Amino acid sequence: MTQGVKDPLTSILRNKREVSRFQILAEIAEHQPAVRQQEIADKLGVTPQAVSEYIRELAEEGMVSASRRGNYEVTKAGVEWVLAHAESLESYARHIRRDIIQQVSIWTAIAAENLKAGDEVGVYMQDGFLYAAKKPAAATGSVMADTMKGTEAGVAHLSGIIEHHEGTIHVCKVPRIQYGGSRNVQKEQIREIIAHTGLVAAVGLEAYVALNTAGRKPDMFFGAREGVIEAAFHGIDCAIVIVDEEFTDLIKRLDGVKLAYVIHDLIVP
Repeated sequence: MTQGVKDPLTSILRNKREVSRFQILAEIAEHQPAVRQQEIADKLGVTPQAVSEYIRELAEEGMVSASRRGNYEVTKAGVEWVLAHAESLESYARHIRRDIIQQVSIWTAIAAENLKAGDEVGVYMQDGFLYAAKKPAAATGSVMADTMKGTEAGVAHLSGIIEHHEGTIHVCKVPRIQYGGSRNVQKEQIREIIAHTGLVAAVGLEAYVALNTAGRKPDMFFGAREGVIEAAFHGIDCAIVIVDEEFTDLIKRLDGVKLAYVIHDLIVP
């Protein structure tokens, strides 16, 4: 906490009256000199009569000046009071962000090696999963407890940026059953495409059978569209074999999430 500034828990946050005075002074400072008490009342959830009483008290204490025409301005003393409490609140918020929330923010990563509590580790993405190891990386943190290789490690005090590259989606179009289905697909082209991808999915029975007859059972069928998108966001190159009637909607979805894709027409000419 900043030295010389009162703890906001004792100076303002535990006192509803002080909170109201703080908000009213801030509203007057923002809208002075033409201050509408009804608008302040609406923001604070109190009656206009309560706002009027607060303003009267603030004027008596020399923090607000009032003219005969009903205009109000925050005085030098009022500005100093607001600034003092604003600094206190800002310091408290900074304390929460840096000293409290960071302490309880724990990331989960797979231990790439045996780790000890307190080890400084690099955190990185590999094959769509987050790993922690005792080697340099763009993001670093400290291990919360002893962890065996291959199990999940809790990593605290994470700083830096986790290096991450999105995957490319290979969209492979196959015909509906009316136009030949899986029997009218270039199987060798399927094999070439999926040989270089980490995840393979199918949408439509024609696509599922086309993959099976090409010698590859799809990794995903139900929920394949969203699964492929999620995998690509995690850096995995994917292939999705899709029946042509579903093709357009998928492309629109990929454009919407701004993922890179390559279109392959697998239909035999």
